[in-house]
Amino acid sequence: MLRTRFAKDIVAEFLPPASARLRASRRTRVIIFCDGMPSVPKAQPFAEWLSKKGFWVFYPRYRGAWESGGIFLEKSPDEDVIDVINGLSKGFTSLWDGKKFKLKPDEIFVIGTSFGGPAAILASRDARVKKIVAISPVVDWRALNKDGSVDAEARFVCEAFGNGYRTDPHGYAKLKKGKFYSPAYCANEIDGAKLFIVHAKDDEVVRYREVAQFAAAKKKQGAVFVSLKKGGHLSSRTTVEKYWKRIAKFFKG
Repeated sequence: MLRTRFAKDIVAEFLPPASARLRASRRTRVIIFCDGMPSVPKAQPFAEWLSKKGFWVFYPRYRGAWESGGIFLEKSPDEDVIDVINGLSKGFTSLWDGKKFKLKPDEIFVIGTSFGGPAAILASRDARVKKIVAISPVVDWRALNKDGSVDAEARFVCEAFGNGYRTDPHGYAKLKKGKFYSPAYCANEIDGAKLFIVHAKDDEVVRYREVAQFAAAKKKQGAVFVSLKKGGHLSSRTTVEKYWKRIAKFFKG
């Protein structure tokens, strides 16, 4: 995995398409992957898998998280995604060897899981984002299961991850109000035709009901909702690999 930095703060790992033939393709397709939180950055094998499918893959760290600068939750994390998109055409540098890249993407897709789900959904408001996949996404921070409440999450992150996420109580307090980083609050701004959502009914972290309601409201616009009876809080790679044929077809639509 190569490394770069966008908008001064955002450190991102990235990979070009895996083969020379794919790199020379007439179409430049980009996937930005938004990880869950809290989590240790470990999606490199998933990025490699997507690279082999012919995509440029970018795996950013949210502002104020892990290697990135800034303060976590000072800005809505979907703004980090937009900063990455802006940086693709401005040009970016591999921090390992100084090699410079500049992309003019024909298609941009965002995949987000859990905490990263809202980043993907909200980033879909940008006209440059063609489609998104959201796996076990939070759509309303007021509707988490008891064990996944914002207060419980904040305490756990502080104790278990230390400076991995650098914020203050005000960041988590913004989530609790229901307007900040909330697809439900911005639902009228979101085009359902861009959404592919997967969620399990037995998810013990992000409650199923609100996600199903959000997806149902967007169904007339073309949203795809894969509702699973079991699966718990779904993982990104396993889910994407399982439904890749459907996702690839959705991306082409």
